[in-house]
Amino acid sequence: MNAVFPGSFDPITSGHMDVLTRAAKIFDQVTVTVMHNARKQGRHLFTLEERMDILREATAHFPNVRVDTFGGLLVDYMARQETGSVIVRGLRAVSDYEYELQIAHLNRQIGDAETVFIMAATRWSFVSSSMVREIASHGGDVSEMVPRASASALRRKHADVYAERETEKQNPALLGR
Repeated sequence: MNAVFPGSFDPITSGHMDVLTRAAKIFDQVTVTVMHNARKQGRHLFTLEERMDILREATAHFPNVRVDTFGGLLVDYMARQETGSVIVRGLRAVSDYEYELQIAHLNRQIGDAETVFIMAATRWSFVSSSMVREIASHGGDVSEMVPRASASALRRKHADVYAERETEKQNPALLGR
């Protein structure tokens, strides 16, 4: 049985990786699918191509994981997959469950697509891509919250902020400016 793990992955986090690692043990093939939403164009930190590159690097060690992209309805993408493929969604908290349950019901109703939920490990229950982006935008250390590929991409994206923080660490007198 195959699975599709959809998301914006802007960027992929350690929580996503935890869910993906466990899904890769359960399913024969897992396709990590980066959502492309034209209405959200320009709202992502990373371009679609950058997110795909980060994902390819972060998942290269999985023999049964591939990276793809789609635009439009997930159920349309699922209709093109192998019969019996399921959607995998990670859950961090009850609030995720309420939202994801609605989406799962809609996907089942309009496209006969089944959803399997995998609980993220407790240590990742507080990590989200938006929180990681916020911390990184201020030069904070996110290396424990994201795979190496994401951490490197965030450092490149915010190179000026990280350089300024490093300078301040080396010269504490600058902190009081």
